[in-house]
This record gives sequence, structure tokens and C-alpha cells, in this order.
Amino acid sequence: MTSLYDPAAGSYRRWAIFIFGSLNFVLSMFYRVSTAVISPSLIRDMDMTGAQLADLAAAFYYAFAMSQLPLGVAIDRLGPRRTMSFLAVAAVGGAVVFAIGTTPWHLVAARALLGIGMSGNMMVLLALLAAWFPVDRFASLSGIAIAVGVLGNLLAATPLALMTVSIGWRGSFLIFAAANAIIVFVFVLVIKDHPEGHAPGPRKSGSLAEGLGRLARMYSYWAISLSGCIRYGYFAALQSLWLGPFLIFGMGMGEIATGNALFCLGIGYMVGLPIWGSISDRVVRSRKQVILPTMVALCLITLSIVLWTRTVPMWLLLFTFFCLGFTGAPGQIMYAHIKELLPASMSAQAMTSVNLFTILGVGAMIHLLGWVLGGEPSELVGPESFRSLWLVGVVGLTIACLVYSFVPDSRTLKPKDS
Repeated sequence: MTSLYDPAAGSYRRWAIFIFGSLNFVLSMFYRVSTAVISPSLIRDMDMTGAQLADLAAAFYYAFAMSQLPLGVAIDRLGPRRTMSFLAVAAVGGAVVFAIGTTPWHLVAARALLGIGMSGNMMVLLALLAAWFPVDRFASLSGIAIAVGVLGNLLAATPLALMTVSIGWRGSFLIFAAANAIIVFVFVLVIKDHPEGHAPGPRKSGSLAEGLGRLARMYSYWAISLSGCIRYGYFAALQSLWLGPFLIFGMGMGEIATGNALFCLGIGYMVGLPIWGSISDRVVRSRKQVILPTMVALCLITLSIVLWTRTVPMWLLLFTFFCLGFTGAPGQIMYAHIKELLPASMSAQAMTSVNLFTILGVGAMIHLLGWVLGGEPSELVGPESFRSLWLVGVVGLTIACLVYSFVPDSRTLKPKDS
């Protein structure tokens, strides 16, 4: 196999960037789903309704999404290091405000501030990986980084629940605010925007606006953005809010069994990220040949759940949820795909512009799925009452597959026999 140009061969700094950037991303994944396990405490302490909890969960994603376009400009203009420094203030501040908030709207505002603060954790890391590593390691390394980040989902489950019982949800968030401050401080210390002698060329005046105009005229940009919006938006909306009610009220499962199912989903996702990234980089050496088949598989698995009854064996349920996570994992390859369809000077702008719709899709899907279910989830009985939850996914993923199928594959990776 032909190896591609390595801009920083033998560098230790790039591995420090990778390690602390991955740890920083753990915080983003934690905050995304942290409201699920403390929702009973929020209902009790803040007298929150189901609609307010949905607003609370979605506020993070809406603020996160709206930050993407200015984030791309900031990374290109200011560089990853300074951008991360500014975002850290919003992140730590949001965690503190959440811990001391006295009304539901204080918490919603804090979640929005957290969304802004966390908006660059992955994009800054991806920009640094693109600058410090060869192109044929981007998908596999980004997959590993996101897999490490999934530990944040696990932290937001049993560990956060135990902390909440022990010191309360307010004390728990103060501790995470302190951890956030320490990790991002070390990360900023080790960041160098690019290897020595590999500074990007100066941008022409007006090139940022021109870049957005170029993206807006590309079918591939809109197709990849829509596909990411539906794929990740649907998956994350299920994981962060709606799978719990489906399993508890639809399938009649207890809290421990529900936790086991969600754990299998998370493990499938965590395992799938580096595997699919490596397959894309080193085996098929293609972006499209990994993304499209896995998205079709995700659609078919979702379709199979439409047919479930309460008699579905537990082993099949757990295996299906593992496969749901495994096939939902390779979304990070879409960032590699759009990056490689454009000049290197537009990498950050292209990835953040796709991420805008990817994250916006989560907030939209949280509300859409709540709307199609109708009423309070606790009033729904049996899996048939939740079929609309899965039918929305089938229709959306089918559209995403069709739209994405017309996107040309990236030509950056050389064929194995070249």
C-alpha cells in the first residue's frame, strides 16, 4: 500500500493533541445526554414538565448547531488554539450556571451556553488531526477519538446517577465544571495550530464568503449535510431521550434492563467508530463505500423494530441495539468525505458547515419524534404505540440513502495497488 505524505512524522506533540483533544470530546458527549439520567430529579426539584425536559435536551443542540458557521470562520481565521480558549469560557460558565440555576429557564439558558462551549470540541480536534496527520489516517483517528468521546455517554449514565444520589445533581455539575476547566487548560497548552513549516497560506480577501458560496452551489455539500442531519439526528434523538420511554412503557422493561439495552447501543457505537474508520482508510480506501452500506443497514434494522411485540427475546433485543449502534457509528467519515471534495484551505469551513446540519438534526428530531408520538410517553402502552418512532426513522433514512447515493466518492485516497 502506498503511504501518503506525513506532515509531522515522529512528532510527540501530535499525540498529546490527540489524547487531550479526545478527553476534551468526552465532556461534549457527557453534556449532550446528561439530562436523561437526572430528569427525575429535575422534575422533582424544578417541577419540570415533559415539554420542558424536551426543550432542555434540545437547547444544547440548537445552540451547538448555530455556532458551527462562525466556528469554521474562527478556526480558519484565529486558529484552533485561540478558538478553543474562547469556547472554554462558555463551556465552564454553562456548567456552573446549570449547577446554580433556580428556574427551568435558567437551566435551558445554561444548556444553550454549554452547547456553544462544546461546539468546537470535535471540530477543533478534526482540524488539528487534518493538519498533523496524513490523510489516510484521518478517518481512523477521528473514529478512535469519537469512540473515546462515547465514554462521556457512559459517564452520563450510572456514574452520574450515583453522584446525584450522593451529592445531588448541582454538586455533580460543579465537579464536572472543575474537570472541564482542567482538561481544556491542558489541551490549550499542548495545541499548536500546525506542524513547524506547514502553516496554511494566507486567505484572499473575501474568501470566507466565497467559500460559503461555493459550498451552497455544491450538490455534494447539501446531500452530505442532509444525510448527516437525518442519520445522526435520528440516532442521537433516540439515544438521548426517546429510547428510554420506548423500552420502559412500550416494551415493559425495568430500569436495569433498559440500562442494559442502552449500554449495548453505546458499545456498538463505540466499537463501530474505529472499525469503520480503519476500513475506510486502509481496506476499501473509500468514504462512500462505507457510509452508504452502513446507512442502508441502519435503515433495515430500524424497519425490523417496527414489527416488534413484547414477546421479542431479550437476546434479540440486545443484539439489535448493538447493531443499531454499530451501523450508526461511521458518521465521522462524512466529515472526511466533504473535506476531501474541497481544497485544504476550506477544510474547517466545510466540516463545520456539515456539522451545522448534523447537530441541528438532533434538536429537530427530538421535537419531531415527540410530536409524532403524541401525548405523554407514560400514557402509551405496548410497542405498537411507538411505531411512529421507528417509521419516521425508516422514511428519513431511506431519503438520506437516496440523496447520498448521487454524491461522488472522494479521490484523495489512492487505490491499494497504486
